[in-house]
Amino acid sequence: MLKRSLAIHFTVQEYLALEEASETKHEYFDGKIYNMAGGTPDHNLVAGNLVTVLNRELEPTPCRVFGSDQRLLVEVEELYTYPDASVICGKLEYDPESKTTLTNPLMVFEVLSPSTRKYDRGDKFKSYKKIRSLQEVILVEADRPHVEVLRRTARGEWTIDIQNGLDAVMILKAARCEIPLRQIYAKVIWLD
Repeated sequence: MLKRSLAIHFTVQEYLALEEASETKHEYFDGKIYNMAGGTPDHNLVAGNLVTVLNRELEPTPCRVFGSDQRLLVEVEELYTYPDASVICGKLEYDPESKTTLTNPLMVFEVLSPSTRKYDRGDKFKSYKKIRSLQEVILVEADRPHVEVLRRTARGEWTIDIQNGLDAVMILKAARCEIPLRQIYAKVIWLD
């Protein structure tokens, strides 16, 4: 979740140095550093469930699942960001400026909240589309069982597959797996 930008213009190297020393996470874009706000309990449960379920489903494959502490770089735009989850299959590719930043996700997952929904669906998705390796962007609502799988076609166009309700199943073609939404939303507070 983005809060606000610090007013000063930073180079990538300055951002990375500040980020390595920081106790909190920040996004970087166009010379500006943006504070990341904390998530709600439901947001954190859904993000944690995603990582757990993905790890279980992809365990027999060469794919690796990363949580929200893994920084990604959209190289074309110099956007450094922390998706809620990401999956990389095969060899990890690193940012030349930072050996802790990855550049080749197959899938990224964003858990939506009122403060980030517009950004995640709009400008951030536009940036994500510029990652050559990326095949799917998965947008997951935190406060209701609703998942949107945005998928790149063989012709480079993007389609959307929407799943609603706890009995629905999210199909991840890039990783060849299916995940019931009930597993993603396990133990969320709004089910109590």
